[in-house]
Amino acid sequence: MISSRALEIPPFIVMDVLERAKAMERQGVDVVHLEVGEPDFDTPSCIVDAAVEAMRAGKTHYTHSQGLYELREAICEHYQARYGVSVDPERVVVTAGTSPALLLAFASLLEPGDEVVLSNPHYACYPHFVRFLGGRPVFVEAEEQDGFQLRAERIQQAITSRTKAILVNSPSNPTGNLLDSGRLEAIAKIGPVVISDEIYHGLVYGERERSILEFTDRAIVLNGFSKLYAMTGWRLGYLILPQELVRPIQKIHQNFFISANDFGQWAAIAALRKAQQDVERMRRIYDERRRYLIPKLRELGFGIQVEPTGAFYVLANARAFSENSYQLAFEILEKARVGVAPGIDFGSNAEGYLRFSYAASLERIQEGMDRLGSYLRERGT
Repeated sequence: MISSRALEIPPFIVMDVLERAKAMERQGVDVVHLEVGEPDFDTPSCIVDAAVEAMRAGKTHYTHSQGLYELREAICEHYQARYGVSVDPERVVVTAGTSPALLLAFASLLEPGDEVVLSNPHYACYPHFVRFLGGRPVFVEAEEQDGFQLRAERIQQAITSRTKAILVNSPSNPTGNLLDSGRLEAIAKIGPVVISDEIYHGLVYGERERSILEFTDRAIVLNGFSKLYAMTGWRLGYLILPQELVRPIQKIHQNFFISANDFGQWAAIAALRKAQQDVERMRRIYDERRRYLIPKLRELGFGIQVEPTGAFYVLANARAFSENSYQLAFEILEKARVGVAPGIDFGSNAEGYLRFSYAASLERIQEGMDRLGSYLRERGT
């Protein structure tokens, strides 16, 4: 009765951790959540106000399947202002979140057996998307001492006649590291279309992030509003596409999703045009948390060779405590009452690591580190 596709897709392990933590909380246990990459901030009021105004004005219907033209214009203005690249609004497709956007991108590219090059470690769900659509993920190792950065020469070695895309994510989930501009430019020159997941752009604490569109138009940009604007529950993302992919993706979108919601798109325009002070405030607070968490984890015995300067994650080497990150993460949850993400969720090269999210208040992070420190002292190595 159940398809093999449904039976075989792996779980998103961090959600298993979260769900166990929620079950503990229902039993009255206080858990510090450092496992999930969701901003703890409420959506800025200027965005909420725009949504309410739109709903009261009757903006509650289907929109163009590519999204409101006004929003697509605002997205193009944003890319021009931030990266100096010119994008036609006709190349933009607005989606109900970035996960549907990624599904649409892969659906437009892959035939059964086609390959997508991914870094190892990687965002947990990337290979699941590829396999679900009949493709084959090909992993390229990235090392801790190199800041988990992809090397163009290693990607080149992984290219075959079946390679349809190279996927990059900078700033990265789970590592929090940025891909430097020289490497991004070299990757852009390899040949296959580059899918650039830019969802954490704007959340950087030092050098500026770079868009793939600064180096090539033969690219698919994946971006959205969840992380930078604290809009995870709004489910709004977008794609910037090569012209030849627009109509195929639009047709898939029409059939499977119709359109992103109307009033949410008007709110997204306000995010792009009115929320910069709110974004900068949140970014400064994230950076304060980052600057606390990194030395504290090192003090507790975790390894961090290259300090992450983007997103809101630290992928810390926990092999001094255990080689089994899944077991260790659940042990920490049960005994220290701190939720963390096991590295194995992010690929074999992250086994023995734990991902810590600093998308929680500084007070809760400090409480989590105190609990973790007490647990590790009692546990020993």
